[in-house]
Parts: sequence; C-alpha cells; structure tokens
Amino acid sequence: MKTAAENTALTRGLGQRQMNLMALGAAIGVGLFYGSASAIKTAGPAILLTYAVCGVFVFFVMRALGEMAVHNPVAGSFSRYAFDYLGHRAGFMTGWTYWFFWIACIMAEVTAAAIYMTYWFPDVPAWIWALSALLVMGALNLIAVSAFGEMEFWFAAIKIITIVLLIVVGTGIIVFGIGNDGIAVGISNLWTHGGFMPHGTWGVLSALPMVTFSYVGIEMIGLTAGEARNPEKSIKRVVNSVFWRIAIFYVGALFVVMSLYPWDLIGTQGSPFVMTFEKLGVRQAAGIMNFVVLTAALSSCNSGIFSTGRMVFNLAEQGQAPSRFKLTSARGIPTYAVGLGVAVALIGVLLNYIAPPDLFIWLTSIATFAGLFTWTIILLSHINFRKRVALTAEQRMMPWAPLSSYATLAFLALIAVMLLFTESTRVAMIVGPIWLAGLWVSYTVLYKRNAVIA
Repeated sequence: MKTAAENTALTRGLGQRQMNLMALGAAIGVGLFYGSASAIKTAGPAILLTYAVCGVFVFFVMRALGEMAVHNPVAGSFSRYAFDYLGHRAGFMTGWTYWFFWIACIMAEVTAAAIYMTYWFPDVPAWIWALSALLVMGALNLIAVSAFGEMEFWFAAIKIITIVLLIVVGTGIIVFGIGNDGIAVGISNLWTHGGFMPHGTWGVLSALPMVTFSYVGIEMIGLTAGEARNPEKSIKRVVNSVFWRIAIFYVGALFVVMSLYPWDLIGTQGSPFVMTFEKLGVRQAAGIMNFVVLTAALSSCNSGIFSTGRMVFNLAEQGQAPSRFKLTSARGIPTYAVGLGVAVALIGVLLNYIAPPDLFIWLTSIATFAGLFTWTIILLSHINFRKRVALTAEQRMMPWAPLSSYATLAFLALIAVMLLFTESTRVAMIVGPIWLAGLWVSYTVLYKRNAVIA
C-alpha cells in the first residue's frame, strides 16, 4: 500500500456548481471593474464590437479545448495535448510558459490586494497584506481541491452579483430614470460624442490586445479536468455555457456604463461602477467596490496557485520537471508542485519592494504574450487531434473544424501584430519571443539525449 508521500493521483473533488463559477471568475476580474476604462478610451462605444468579435474567436478556442478535455480529462490539459499531438518540446514550452504566466499574475495580484487593504488600514505596511494574501491562498490550496473550489465559487459569486446589480440598476436608470429624478437617460451616449466609432476602425483594432487580455484565464477550466467529478459531462456543460455568460456580463456591463456616461468621461472620475452606485445614493460605493476588487485579486491569486500546481504536476508526469513534483498528499493535492508556485511568488513579493517598477511591466508583458501563445497551442493541438482521433457526432464540440481553427489562428496573429503597433504593449513582442527562445534552448540542453529529469 502506498503511503501519503508516495501518492501520485489527484482527487476528483470539483463539482459542476464550482466549475461553472470558476470558469466565470477566471475571466472576469479587476480588468472589467477598473481596467475597462482604458479600452473604452481607445475604441469608444465601439469597444462593444471589439468584445463581441473577440468573444467569437474565444468561443472557438474553448470549444477546441473542451473537445480534447472531454476525450482526455487530465490536469495538464493543453500542455499534455501539446505533448501528445505536437511533440514533447511543445508540451515542455507550453507547460512552463503557462506556469510563468500565472506566477506573474500571482505576483501582480498579491500586490494589488495589498493596495486594496491599505484603503481600510493605511498605517499597516503593504508588504504584510501581500504576504498574508499569498500564504492564506497557498494554505487553502493545500487543504483539499474541494476547499479551493468552494472558495473560488464564492469569490466568483461576489464579482458576478456585482455585475448583475450594475446591469439591473443601470437599466433602471436608462429606462425609468431611477436615481435621476425620474428622467430616463436613454442610450444616446453611445453615439452623440463623436459617433459610435469615434476613432474609426483603427481604434477598434488597437483595443484588441486589451480586450483579449480580459478573456485570458478562461482556458484555466481545462486544468480542472483532472479533478472534475464527472469530467465527460461537467466539462462539456461548462464549455458550452460559460462563453455566453461571460459575453453577456462583459458586453452587458459596458453597454450600461457607456449609456449612462459619455465614453470620453469614463475613467476620469474613478471607476464607472462606483459612479453608477453613487448615482443611486449609495454613500459607501467606493468601499463596496474596493471589497469587490479585493476579492477579484484574491480570486486570481487563488486560481494562479491552483494552475501552477497542476501544470507542474503534469510536467513532472511527462518527465519534464523533477519527479518529486508529481507526488500528492493523502488528499490528492500535488503539495510540492503547489509549494513551488508559492515559493517563487514569495520572491515576487520581495521584488515588488526592492526591484525597479519596469520588472513588473516585463512580467505583465510575458503574461499577455503567454495567453496568445497558449491559445495558439490549443488550436494547433486540436487540428492534429482531429486528424488522429475519430469522434462521433455527439463527441464533436468544435463547429466547422478545421476552418474555424485556422480562422482563429489568423485572428490571434492579428492581435500579435497589434501588440507591435501599440506602444504600451510592444514590449510583449520582445520579451515573449525571448522567453520562448530560452525554453527552446533549455529543452535542447536537458533532453538532447532523451534524458529525463530524475
């Protein structure tokens, strides 16, 4: 009989309810509550079109991932599929790139959590909150996967309830003039300040990188496949429904916000969410939204620790990380793999206070690039998957394959081009290829004689 230290199997402890909210929570974060203002500034009301078009192609990415995950529900998800259908080097590069993506996100989110906590406790050093957030989320991930899933469920629920309230309240102001002396606001703000597309087609295209980054994280649902209780049914249901829910939340919330306020004023007076609730006389709107974005930051940190742990666990199973990282606790938690992510993120907490700010700009750039790279790998893996695996009509989830995959790849290439043309994101197309080149060389050095890390 194996001891707890010798276990190498994960526990299927995630239910349908938890997976649904996790998928929504992974893609709905601080970017919508505060970061959407910069995207609106770039495209104007036409940002709705950018979100809708980008959402169509994200739909194809999720369908491709879902089809492979239902066929082979493993923790490594797209890293394992790249390993199986594109080659061992592709699996290595995909796994470690996505691992670093979440490490960068964890570093950024614990820093954000510290900033949000100083709103209430200005005299407490920020590093204490950053460290506390990381340790608490790390400990939560070491208890049981069901504990992680339950916490992520409630984190996501808080964000979703806030968005629903905004849409409902905002609609009341638009249609009935609630909170506006009974005068209906209407939706004329969508076209009366320079038109629906004030910056033309270029503005819509320039907003693509920002909008795409808003959707990055939705692919995390693939990593839950190895711990879903009924992966064949639950993954398919989540993939089929989550895209529509996210699209409604994003487009619906931004439609309401830009109907209530002239697009060129959004962001100049704080969060549009805060402005909307204050219009109704909610005096503590700023404090309420601070709590919401705090939970959003903790949610991202929680998801990041989960994702890094499962990705390293999968890499160890593939022989592309030390074998110790595939060991699990008696409760089926890849303890060493989770611990690695927390340890590296601890360094990030330290660097946040002693390193130049540019370090985190680079980390964020790698995160942006990593999202595009991961989606590209998912699509390329799916193209080969379809060539090798015979699926029944019921098992097929990707419509119009492989044309839909090729069309989505072309769209991702367009986003990469826009990264180059946008000054604030250009560094992503410099740092990203350097990172991939480093992984390519690392793989060559480590595996040139088919050596396996022991």
